[in-house]
Amino acid sequence: MTSAKSVTVRSATEQDRPAIVGLQETGFGMRYGADEQGLQHELWPVERALVAVDNGRVVGHTTDITMTVTVPGQRTVRAAGVSGVAVSPTHRRRGILRELYTAQHARTEADGLPLTIFTASEATIYGRFGYDPTILDTAIAIDRRRAEFRPTTPDPGGVELASLAEAAPHIREVYDRWQRQVPGAQARPEEKWALVFADVERHRAAATSLFVLVHPDGYALYRRRYADNRSVVAVSELRAATPEAHPALWRVLLGMDLVDTIEAEIADDDPLPYLLTDSRAARVIRRGDSLWARVMDVPAALTARTYRHDVDTVVAVHDPFRSAGGRFALRVRDGVAECEPTTRPADLAFDINVLGALYFGAHRAGRLAAAHRISVEDTAALRAVDEAFTTDRAPELGWFF
Repeated sequence: MTSAKSVTVRSATEQDRPAIVGLQETGFGMRYGADEQGLQHELWPVERALVAVDNGRVVGHTTDITMTVTVPGQRTVRAAGVSGVAVSPTHRRRGILRELYTAQHARTEADGLPLTIFTASEATIYGRFGYDPTILDTAIAIDRRRAEFRPTTPDPGGVELASLAEAAPHIREVYDRWQRQVPGAQARPEEKWALVFADVERHRAAATSLFVLVHPDGYALYRRRYADNRSVVAVSELRAATPEAHPALWRVLLGMDLVDTIEAEIADDDPLPYLLTDSRAARVIRRGDSLWARVMDVPAALTARTYRHDVDTVVAVHDPFRSAGGRFALRVRDGVAECEPTTRPADLAFDINVLGALYFGAHRAGRLAAAHRISVEDTAALRAVDEAFTTDRAPELGWFF
């Protein structure tokens, strides 16, 4: 049996590309189409990839790009966005992922990035590396026949149909405005925009190409599909940069004829169910995580965002995978944080995963303490941290990677 000791981790080269593609297709159970491969290669350049090689064969892979991510307070941080993590099914449970991640995270530390993020296909793998779910989302299915708006729901109008090509500049402009407002949302690089506007076949999932609705301050991208004699509108992306754009777009979507169901993913604080006379018309079909995070540099990450409550406490952070842990004095005044190592006794103690969970505001410190994930020496400090990390707006993932 091959052991991790016989496997070499190194930077990938262009010659590794076919093997990397094959490994990802095997791991994620899909095939890249010819209309997508070149665009994916541009988004994820091979020089950022790491491979695990056994006897000349690529048996593991991970890659990243540097992303710009909005944090609470409408500030931004630079983060390592990790993707394409795969180990061959012939080489599982042999420590290869740990070897890959050790090299990946050493590079992130050398780059001076305070945060690492990714979208996870499995939930039980990454806690050992200091990650935790940091953004949640809810998938809903709306029975269009029952979806009636309350009399108090605004009807701003202003929505028009457009083609994807003609709407592209407007979509980009609205997304950029929206992204700067929303914790967790990433700026979209040119290579990702190219994938969006290519509307590649694999992303259609047996549905149509994209239809587009535009509003001066928003847009919706959706597909149509037919299954079991039912017509479905599948919303792939809806972005509203103003409160007026949100009901305007949903009024058009829920007013479509020859449609039985509208499917979409919404943030925790989306007001849509409250706009309807029957909130049960928006049925939850899945509740889950959309982004995971690991804090790489505690002072840099904590001072990058703003806070809703003053804090003066000491936290002990345990990092079993890297060396980002320690004891830190966290002081927040008027939303602005100072954080530095200290020898003072800790009021709260937790694994570094907890900071990833708290960072964008989706989780409460009080609940994590109730789950025995935070050790509490000072209950007043817990209450202050609980209030401080909450946000005015629920975090959302900008784009899946």
